[in-house]
Amino acid sequence: MTAPRQIAVFDVGKTNVKVALVDRVTRREVAVETAPNHVRRDGPYPHYDVERIWAFFEDAVTRLAATHPIDGISITAHGASIVLLGADDLALPVLDYEHDGPNALTAEYNALRPDFAETLSPRLPNGLTVGAQVHWLQQSFPDGFADTRYILTYPQYWAWRLTGIACNEVTSLGCHTDLWRPVERTWSSLVARTGWARLMAPVHDATVPLGPLKPALAARWGLAAGTPVACGIHDSNASLLPHLLDHRRPFAVVSTGTWAISFAVGASTDGLDPTRDTLANVNVFGDPIPSARFMGGREFELLTDGAPAAPAPATVDQVLEEGLMVLPAAVPESGPFQGRPARWTGDPGSLSPETRTAVASLYLALMTDTCLGLIGADGPVIVEGPFAGNALYCNAVASLTGRGVRASTESATGTSVGAALLFEAAAGVGAATPETTAPGLEPARAEALTVYAADWRRGAEGA
Repeated sequence: MTAPRQIAVFDVGKTNVKVALVDRVTRREVAVETAPNHVRRDGPYPHYDVERIWAFFEDAVTRLAATHPIDGISITAHGASIVLLGADDLALPVLDYEHDGPNALTAEYNALRPDFAETLSPRLPNGLTVGAQVHWLQQSFPDGFADTRYILTYPQYWAWRLTGIACNEVTSLGCHTDLWRPVERTWSSLVARTGWARLMAPVHDATVPLGPLKPALAARWGLAAGTPVACGIHDSNASLLPHLLDHRRPFAVVSTGTWAISFAVGASTDGLDPTRDTLANVNVFGDPIPSARFMGGREFELLTDGAPAAPAPATVDQVLEEGLMVLPAAVPESGPFQGRPARWTGDPGSLSPETRTAVASLYLALMTDTCLGLIGADGPVIVEGPFAGNALYCNAVASLTGRGVRASTESATGTSVGAALLFEAAAGVGAATPETTAPGLEPARAEALTVYAADWRRGAEGA
């Protein structure tokens, strides 16, 4: 059977949601509709407004179907989220992972969780460790938890709404959840110890379509009966998938958005350090991938005061020569320098938007270089997502790493394209995604960056 070509991808980002119509063969977004992703502050705790997201999906796909053929549906969503599903609706609201509620049970949960050596999942604050979310919800809201029929990873919640089939999937289970053993490819000891095993929906291979779209939805949206639906994939792993299909190991991918997540494909998981926010993610084929994270998009927004302006070469030279820099971490709750507040070498309020953008771009490049070093990355570095359009960042990473940097030019984010490729991933082949090569900084500027980077590292490490 021929794989569907025109794929409507339901893409749930932390900041925005979108429906992208992707031509799977050309790997291009044919049409896109977007909306902000709001966190609701009512109810028992901050939670995602899933009904608002669903209403947006329904409206957007109906409009797209009126003017474009749609042959299949896929889903991608951010990690660190879990769904407690009742008989036919949510048993409890879907917790916003930035909520600090789970911290109240830190000591209790830490006594339950497996060692890092088993799960390769670091203990993260707030709700970023999914096991801590589930434990807090169970202890704090026992009545709602008692109504839970299935525990689902977040992309697969949307797949359930589309098909009525409940499942889990390894890329989300492998995203710092404490629920999965990446090397053994099975549930962690936490799942059995807590009794959650009876609630865990079956694990489904994301490269195999989950089932047909519900007939009522197909009729309402103007789609063909039996339109196939993929079970979905974690967003950073969606970004990784095209490169797994296209490139030989070893190589590294830096997937950017709200988070900047570095993947060292072909590297060993030995030596990962949970105190530096390194971990193993799990790719769509079930393989553990050494990874490192920091909240790069959020940090860039903070450091540029939400008003970035492309710097001229003279501005970059001024920043390098004067040593204008910000030391980590702009978001100290995550990344390789956790617990350290950001420190500017000067007064950021006195800097022009162009200067702040240059400083912020170099900060991101230095953080990326740090992350790549921590996970033993080798081979070319592929930058995917919004940072791919930041020439200073890409050239600085090329100069810092001494390896080729390729900026993926497919779209503003590769998550939608990657999710669409679930329909061909089983074949293990694909048409190469367009990329441009970042040559690195000019020699004099690269030499100045070497001095600048040494000063930054001394400051970042507290030397």
